[in-house]
Amino acid sequence: MSYNPGYQWVLKDLKQSTRQRFVALEFDYPGSDLEARIIGKESGVDPELAGRLAKFAHMTRNLKGQGLDEGASTRLLVHAAKLIVSGVEQVVACRTSISQALTDEPDMLVAVNELSSSLF
Repeated sequence: MSYNPGYQWVLKDLKQSTRQRFVALEFDYPGSDLEARIIGKESGVDPELAGRLAKFAHMTRNLKGQGLDEGASTRLLVHAAKLIVSGVEQVVACRTSISQALTDEPDMLVAVNELSSSLF
């Protein structure tokens, strides 16, 4: 069984007696260097580009709670990197696979796309 209270806030919380039967593990994003290595290995992009993608993700994660529910996941970064490897322009790949996946709110989409444009 897994339980993610951050995503299941609408549902009833687990009873305390039930929660005590499980081990609680907290996961976070990998550090920037490790995330860049993951992006590179999974997609084939060069280390410099993988580092910029990881930096972009960190920038979006700083917007969590300030208009974004979540920042960019490592999975989204790998998708963008694969698009880039296949010939899609970097800024287009980031907009389509990261920015638009994070939000459809017009002002926040502009803000995230500006972050992307500052790196790509």
